[in-house]
Amino acid sequence: MQDILSQLSNLRRPRLLIRAARLGADDYLRDRHLRRHLGTAKLPRHGEAIMQLMQIESALNDMRHEGDAGYSLVRHVDVMIALMGEARLLRAAQTV
Repeated sequence: MQDILSQLSNLRRPRLLIRAARLGADDYLRDRHLRRHLGTAKLPRHGEAIMQLMQIESALNDMRHEGDAGYSLVRHVDVMIALMGEARLLRAAQTV
């Protein structure tokens, strides 16, 4: 699991995107946010959820770089909020 957290901490994104996601992560509700992004009835464990969210975020970041008309900053921030929220939950579970 530490590799997942290392990968997440090595992401380099615009400062404003990270700041917005950090603010939103305080209100992260796993059932609501994660279900919306993954579209599954049964939620995966934290590590698996982070990996799936990282794939979604990577695709969004590619769209951002390419100037794709389908890119949504709001969705990107929302995915980053979920990533940060899941990372916090994973860290908390590891300390128990």
